[in-house]
Amino acid sequence: MKNSTTKPYDVLGISSATLCLIHCIVFPILTIVPFGFSNSVFIDSLFASIGMLVVSKVLMSNATVTVKYILGIAILVIVVSVVLDLIFHIHTELIVIGGLGMIVGHILNFKNHKKKHL
Repeated sequence: MKNSTTKPYDVLGISSATLCLIHCIVFPILTIVPFGFSNSVFIDSLFASIGMLVVSKVLMSNATVTVKYILGIAILVIVVSVVLDLIFHIHTELIVIGGLGMIVGHILNFKNHKKKHL
């Protein structure tokens, strides 16, 4: 699989990870304000599922080993955080760390596409 075929997945990954990060930062703040908002593990699960799909495509590509490790570890951290929340109702900042890792990994992979096509 050529790296150029993962470019749309990188755009989807960057977008999804950024939205996930915004969600993880904004929703805890909104729970303090008495508007009736609450964080949903199902929204976190949706973002984790999209992330797993995107990361699996990048892992099967010929992306650099560094990018594969960053994305693999980031999605693992996100999944652990979601599972902890779903099963044990333990809220951790792991999901934010994983989201940042996803953004960094996808940006690095996206930049690698540009270098190879110049």
